Amino acid sequence: MKPALLEVMRMNRICRMVLATCLGSFILVIFYFQSMLHPVMRRNPFGMDICCRKGSRSPLQELYNPIQLELSNTAILHQMRRDQVTDTCRANSAMSRKRRVLTPNDLKHLVVDEDHELIYCYVPKVACTNWKRLMMVLSGRGKYSDPMEIPANEAHVSANLKTLNQYSIPEINHRLKSYMKFLFVREPFERLVSAYRNKFTQKYNTSFHKRYGTKIIRRQRKNATQEALRKGDDVKFEEFVAYLIDPHTQREEPFNEHWQTVYSLCHPCHIHYDLVGKYETLEEDSNYVLQLAGVSGYLKFPTYAKSTRTTDEMTTEFFQNISAEHQTQLYEVYKLDFLMFNYSVPNYLKLE
Repeated sequence: MKPALLEVMRMNRICRMVLATCLGSFILVIFYFQSMLHPVMRRNPFGMDICCRKGSRSPLQELYNPIQLELSNTAILHQMRRDQVTDTCRANSAMSRKRRVLTPNDLKHLVVDEDHELIYCYVPKVACTNWKRLMMVLSGRGKYSDPMEIPANEAHVSANLKTLNQYSIPEINHRLKSYMKFLFVREPFERLVSAYRNKFTQKYNTSFHKRYGTKIIRRQRKNATQEALRKGDDVKFEEFVAYLIDPHTQREEPFNEHWQTVYSLCHPCHIHYDLVGKYETLEEDSNYVLQLAGVSGYLKFPTYAKSTRTTDEMTTEFFQNISAEHQTQLYEVYKLDFLMFNYSVPNYLKLE
């Protein structure tokens, strides 16, 4: 039997497992590779059958092209990443799928590009500003050409991008089945430290200081000064961690998106992502997405040296003053993200 056929048969088995885990949710990702095996034929206004976009494969068809799966190391890598997510969801089903049904409101992080049949789940602190810029270029129909000419604050204006929750349920299911779905992830604690540094150590983030800083100081700091309680602009990392692991915090309201878990933002145990990119291989994975979308000839992921980015060494320093008990509790909060996206337990952790 040919290797390509064996790979397709293997994908059949994987997809059946994914479908089994998704039953009970209104969002059913049904045989996501069907379009690869049987290209969707669309009728143009002149009565001629054409396949996909301008006679080319869609990104989803290109990704699951049996020839690519057989020959491309990149395709094999992303198949392994998909398998890791599927296996983790199955092994931790009670923990990862506490909710059996998603509502449209759960899909507000999934950005849709109709023209290239892409769905991107954005995760804050994982290059989402640049990816939102790219999605604005891709879906802007000529309005934008250079992603780096789009101001960062404009990329975060919700009206500039269409998200999946804005569609009807039949339209949602159609796009989940037919479009290529992708997200980018990052080592969970490095992402957490990045969020803390950005939201609590920068003086200009007064909205976060007022909404979260004052609350954290009030709950976690003994003998706090009136100024600290009023401004909330000097939250210590130890206080931030204590706030995250406090059961009252999790009962009160969902985490802010900047420190919410990826599995809670993007629901990878309910929605089958076709491609999982990583911050550690950001440029390579991003340009692979653009290649699959057929735009790599004129669009590349923006690259620039960011001297302030949070590193593993920096993360290690932040965790030095966190007790072993709190480290263990914090790891439990983000455990699924570690397992699902194949991040090992950091060497600096002192788990109990």
